[in-house]
Parts: sequence; C-alpha cells; structure tokens
Amino acid sequence: MHKAQDVYLAPLSLDDAAILHGWINERAEVLRSASYRPIAYRQHLAWMEGITGRSDTTIFAIRRIVGDDLVGTCQLHGVSAVDRTAELQIRLGVVAERGKGFGTQAVRLLLDYGFLDLNLQRIYLHVIATNTAAIRVYEKTGFVREGLLRRAAYVDGAYVDLAFMAILREEYDAVRAKS
Repeated sequence: MHKAQDVYLAPLSLDDAAILHGWINERAEVLRSASYRPIAYRQHLAWMEGITGRSDTTIFAIRRIVGDDLVGTCQLHGVSAVDRTAELQIRLGVVAERGKGFGTQAVRLLLDYGFLDLNLQRIYLHVIATNTAAIRVYEKTGFVREGLLRRAAYVDGAYVDLAFMAILREEYDAVRAKS
C-alpha cells in the first residue's frame, strides 16, 4: 500500500463499482477530461473485470486515510517492459474533495510506484489544454510539457487541444530529492 499525508493507493474492488459507475455518468465532470457517453452498469462491470486483469495496466483506488472513503482512481496503463514507459491517468470523482491536495498526493504516489516499483524511465500523459487545475498538479509533481496536439479531441460539441506532458526518471529523482 502506497501512502501519503491524506490519501493512500489501494487495489480497486468490486465494492467500488457502483461509486465509479456514478462518476463516469456525471456528464459535467466527465467533460473536464474526455468526451461523454453514458455507460450501462453491465458495461462498467465488464470494464472493471478487464482492466484489473490486464498485465499492462495497474489501476488504484485513491482513498482518504481518515474515513477510508474512495475519492478517485489513478492508473498507469500501456506499460511497456521494453521501453519502460507508461501513461498516467487520474480522476478525482468526489468534487468536494478537489483542491485539497489529494490529486497531487496521488500523482506523487503513482510516480513512486512507476519509477521505484516498475523501474520505468518515462511516464507521460495527455490533458485537455484548458484544464489548468490538472496541468498545475502535473507541473507541481515534475511533469514537463512536451507538446500540443491541436484540435485532437472532440468534447461537448467542439474540438479541443490536448497538451502532452511527461516526466523522466532523472526529473522524478530531482523532484523527489527536493521534497
């Protein structure tokens, strides 16, 4: 179990399915990071079974230390053993828990897992370029903007730009040494 000041990362369980299903069907919240389409509960359960069984993906529940409440999920997917790279994704599903540092703590824990446990050399992500709150978290944890894909995603009736960011092992080591 990976632990920070306020949150810890733990395996997802089927007990989390109903909460996660609610999050992915909250249109306004989904549109912060992706296109929206409603997901049936049966589809969601199939996704959970599939994602937890993949060898190239590790997904965690983000839980508050006090109360053990589920506040989000984060994952490394597309893990390449040859290239030693992975893509990071995170979602804080409890709106009231945003802005409290939980996302930053979870990203740091996920970076620890990726670099220390999986021995990755590069972790990357993409984010809607106007999502300044997420970009701030990524920059705070050591990610560097690598580029912009113009009009790369269709979200809520409009094409949006995607910012690509990454952190290399030596950058992670430097950030970690400062904290």
